[in-house]
Amino acid sequence: MDQELEGKLQILRREIEGFGSLAVAFSGGVDSTFLVKTAHDVLGDRMIAVTARSESFPERELREAEEFCEKEGIRHEVVLSEELEIEGFRHNPKNRCYLCKHELFEKILGIAKEKGIAFVAEGSNMDDNGDYRPGLTAVAELGVKSPLRDAGLDKAEIRRLSKAMNLPTWNKQSFACLSSRFVYGEEITRERLHMVDQAEQLLLDLGFHQVRVRIHGGAIARIEVLPEEFPRLMRDEIRRTIVMSFKNYGFAYVTMDLQGYRSGSMNETLTREQKEHGTEA
Repeated sequence: MDQELEGKLQILRREIEGFGSLAVAFSGGVDSTFLVKTAHDVLGDRMIAVTARSESFPERELREAEEFCEKEGIRHEVVLSEELEIEGFRHNPKNRCYLCKHELFEKILGIAKEKGIAFVAEGSNMDDNGDYRPGLTAVAELGVKSPLRDAGLDKAEIRRLSKAMNLPTWNKQSFACLSSRFVYGEEITRERLHMVDQAEQLLLDLGFHQVRVRIHGGAIARIEVLPEEFPRLMRDEIRRTIVMSFKNYGFAYVTMDLQGYRSGSMNETLTREQKEHGTEA
């Protein structure tokens, strides 16, 4: 580990120690797993991990979060997040992530208060500063801490540190909640979330590493995989399996995005003015 990265890790550990006690929002992804493990190493039983169970969160992710905490001896709470019941959420406005994060962190703050825990933290990193992230507004408003960003850590550095710590998530694919697969302004429903979940699970089961299945108009699936995996996606046997399965899930049309996987591709429909002033696409 180089000196600069070691320095960032020490900054992170000192900040966590300064909290005294901490509840960490834990999705089971690369960033939050690293934060949970580091916080537990520093604080021990003075920290808890809190995972939200919701329609937008696949069961596989919840199982992995539970298994990790059980293996590491980390106190773990699961809270029900009913984002589809939040006023306006189903209509998928451009600030959808703000609505969801605000509701979730209010619940985590409530759990922390009940258990006498002083602070709540989440796992955003420096790379999250470069895209449209309305959820970070909720983080700031509620006083939730972002120690990975405070330490200046980006995703690549977190993966390097995770590998050094033998964390199983060091090379895990990036994940965002399933609601991010919907075009802004198109209705989010349980049925469509289930369609997307099944479709992405199929691609993962077929061996694709980084995937997104975006849904358009409730009937069109737009598949994003890494460009180097394009040839495999187009193999006759795999292509036929995907098309047949996706149609069984409820999609009428199955398409491939020629740009390949990229985080936040739905944000490409927003102009700079819409991002800054909150008007919908």
